[in-house]
Amino acid sequence: MTEIITVNAEQPETDKLQAAADIIRAGGLVAFPTETVYGLGADATDADAAKKIYAAKGRPSDNPLIIHVAAPSDAELYAHTCELYYRLAKAFMPGPITVILPKKNTVPHSVTGGLDTVAVRCPSHPVASALISAAGVAIAAPSANLSGSPSPTKAEHVISDLSGRVDMIIDGGECEIGLESTIVKIDGDSLTLLRPGAVTYDALLCVCESVNIAPAVTEQLGENERPLSPGMKYRHYAPKAPLILLDGAASEVVAYMRKAQDSQNCAIICYDEDASELISDKLITIGARDDLEAQANALFGALREVNGFDAEVIYAHLPPKEGIGLALYNRMIRAAAHTIKKV
Repeated sequence: MTEIITVNAEQPETDKLQAAADIIRAGGLVAFPTETVYGLGADATDADAAKKIYAAKGRPSDNPLIIHVAAPSDAELYAHTCELYYRLAKAFMPGPITVILPKKNTVPHSVTGGLDTVAVRCPSHPVASALISAAGVAIAAPSANLSGSPSPTKAEHVISDLSGRVDMIIDGGECEIGLESTIVKIDGDSLTLLRPGAVTYDALLCVCESVNIAPAVTEQLGENERPLSPGMKYRHYAPKAPLILLDGAASEVVAYMRKAQDSQNCAIICYDEDASELISDKLITIGARDDLEAQANALFGALREVNGFDAEVIYAHLPPKEGIGLALYNRMIRAAAHTIKKV
């Protein structure tokens, strides 16, 4: 049985989080909110607990987990840090950034997908921060969804996917950002952006003059290539029906969507401004065309909602690659299995 508790997102109740922390320390699984998406947590130093995460999600064991710490300096217990790490921490932590560092022996290889590096994050959400502090240990936590499905931004998403598979789900309301954290790897004096998020490429350049974007951010990782961070290799976020991203001028994309509605059993994910030109049936809007933050917040919910439609295909705009748009682009091309149609 999965226990579901509701906590105050701003001032979480100590007794409720203590019960969750006890589960973590005993080797159990607790789903909890962060500012990005909900995470599925276990003791990051417990190899068997980490294996439970993979089993509950149906997640491939070579897909690394992120460990969550209460303070940036706590990374010292689990990884070999450096001056650039602390510059990133000063600029962005607590917050939606994950840094890949050489791991220490305190972190088992079952957490890191067999790699000698570990992904470290210090979340800013009050519930996540208080839970980690109460547990007294770093918490390994991928997104709290079945592997491959859209990441959860509400407790109801977690309940739908994982009820009966985990010990506890903490309902702390809706996540603020709605996309997973930015992931970077430190390479000497340079950074490699492995997964874009709310901490954008331009923001990273303010801290480090050399930031490289990994090819896997916009392209498919080779079948035999090992993922260096979560979300690089496997099909993610995908709705049940095939998703096709439409690339072209806004008016041409909307015209294509309208024509498709007349001739196909399709669903549409579009911008607010498009709705008046389209049939309302099987239609989801995710925010204004220029409001990329709103689109980021709404995307995973829309990818889940569209599963409720009896549609044979789904059409959506191809996002831009500027700012947080790069994160939207990254998530949507994975949801679409890199299927892009020029219109």
